[in-house]
Amino acid sequence: MMHLLSISDLEYGDILKLLDLAAELKKNRGQSAYPLKNTSLAMIFEKPSTRTRISLEVAMAELGGHAMYLNAGDLQLGRSETICDTARVLSRYVHAITARVYHHETVCELAKCARIPVINALSDLEHPCQLLADLLTIRERKGDFEGLCIAWIGDGNNVCNSLILASAITKMKLNVACPAGYEPDSGILSRARALGCDVMVTHDPIEAATGADVLYTDVWVSMGDEKEEEKRLQDFTGFQIDEKLLDHANPDCIVLHCLPAHRGQEIAGVVLDGPNSVVLDQAENRLHTEKALLMIALGLD
Repeated sequence: MMHLLSISDLEYGDILKLLDLAAELKKNRGQSAYPLKNTSLAMIFEKPSTRTRISLEVAMAELGGHAMYLNAGDLQLGRSETICDTARVLSRYVHAITARVYHHETVCELAKCARIPVINALSDLEHPCQLLADLLTIRERKGDFEGLCIAWIGDGNNVCNSLILASAITKMKLNVACPAGYEPDSGILSRARALGCDVMVTHDPIEAATGADVLYTDVWVSMGDEKEEEKRLQDFTGFQIDEKLLDHANPDCIVLHCLPAHRGQEIAGVVLDGPNSVVLDQAENRLHTEKALLMIALGLD
């Protein structure tokens, strides 16, 4: 693997290999050698972060490498220096680049010009690093992917887009429930269906949640959407994962949320903190899957 810009850059066998390595690293945390000794990771951040920044920094530290947090405001990225020139220069200094950016075109441009691996740590189109952690969490709780039914409730955003593609790769059935006008990217849906994804898009949360093995949601107002907050809160009325919606899913259904969560908006606090919730395992697994991803990207698995 050279770059990871989309979860669809990985085939099913690649995902299983990465998850196996992540599970091993999780089991043996603190007992491994330092396979990334003398390697450096440039972390470009245009957006604030908790889990992405901390998990990547800890991953590199525990693997013996060094991570550099590069706030976009401190860089000349796209201002007095082109994105391409930044990628070329970083390629002379570090061994890999992660980028958490507003526009997907930014990570594509970095990858086009870099001579080192570029990893999409979040863009407006996709969030593949999050989906790797999600898949590890689902496998830990459910064992296998094929035949599972996932229901996404809420905004058809970047995480939803990556979930659609991941479901296509792993042969999971996916139901997406969102208000009219907030559907996932049409190009993503077309790609997933071409891969054989069994995906249904509906405006009815109950229809989506009925019989689901996994319920998944995200915030209704993402970074960059703050000006639309009042309208979004109105439009998403009825799309909360609460106890009533959970009752329509299978009894052993697990609940995912990529965090941060707004209790009382997209998810009820009693569900987020309840027995079906695995959100803390999901958050922790960002660390283990990103360790595995970095090792594979740098050819050290």
